[in-house]
Amino acid sequence: MLKKHSEFDNSGEPGEPKEVDGVPARLDPLKIYITEVAKYPMLSPEEEREITRLVYKDKNRDAAEKVAVSNLRLVVKIAMGYYNMYHNILDLIQEGNVGLLHAVKKYNPYKGTKFSTYAQFWIRAYILKHIMDSWSLVKVGTTQSQRKLFYRLNKEKRRLEGLGLYPAPKLIARTLQVKEEEVVDMQTRLAYNDVYLDAPLNDEGVDTMMDMLATDEDVEDIVSEKEERNVLAEKIREFKTTLNEKEICILDDRLMADEPRTLEEIGERFCVSRERVRQIQKGILKKAKASFNGDLEKLGLAASIYKTRTCCELSSVQRRNKVTFRKAPHRDLVA
Repeated sequence: MLKKHSEFDNSGEPGEPKEVDGVPARLDPLKIYITEVAKYPMLSPEEEREITRLVYKDKNRDAAEKVAVSNLRLVVKIAMGYYNMYHNILDLIQEGNVGLLHAVKKYNPYKGTKFSTYAQFWIRAYILKHIMDSWSLVKVGTTQSQRKLFYRLNKEKRRLEGLGLYPAPKLIARTLQVKEEEVVDMQTRLAYNDVYLDAPLNDEGVDTMMDMLATDEDVEDIVSEKEERNVLAEKIREFKTTLNEKEICILDDRLMADEPRTLEEIGERFCVSRERVRQIQKGILKKAKASFNGDLEKLGLAASIYKTRTCCELSSVQRRNKVTFRKAPHRDLVA
């Protein structure tokens, strides 16, 4: 059972860290929460019957709040029972509180059941659902048999081991009345954590799990393409060392960008005209041709720059045509 309010350490205000050798002690959110919860008194059986009837018949919000806060200790007690399964106890308490509120809404005091007896089923249901939903990125427990296995598999294995029996999947399946294949599948899910495909396989961080998956593509083509990308990236890095700030901006944001910025946008950034940006761009292309010394075609960079330059020139032509259309619409239509 939870400690009563008088048994808690109330030497300081909740949330006020004590000092140990001049260093502030680490706050314990769980202890602070339990201290706050203990301030709300428990209801006597007579008070509980009277207040729950107000909630049931009149939908009285103040009465509902009083029932809820007086049973917050029950939520903490139930949540602590699942600490070994899910270590973030505050998350479990939060989910259990949602279940408590649902129980307050659904409780019928005229059926002769104590509220705490009724509420613990809703509290436990919400806590277990949260544990199952948070267990893995891959959804677990999509069927009734899978949910039964998720909640009872480890408990059943411990029970069989306590009886001196080996918890074989076939025996567990017969006891829980599920298929043996489902037991094996759930054991595998619970035994392993999620693996991220883009996580590095070693400390160097070069190869990832994705690189180890089977593919229909030619391995030689994949390796060759990867090598070409590395060589191209290295050559571009060397080429950028010969450029100034304006030229690097035009190369990155215009010539090599998937969505190139306009001459006007780059001009506004450096306070120069569109024509000046176009001249710098032309100079960059000449420098690139001389710097790469014929490697542009080999590395596929020439086609990329040509495509980007063509798109940029086409957009410039379209903008000029729009201006011409506004000035002389009939002549432009005839042309």
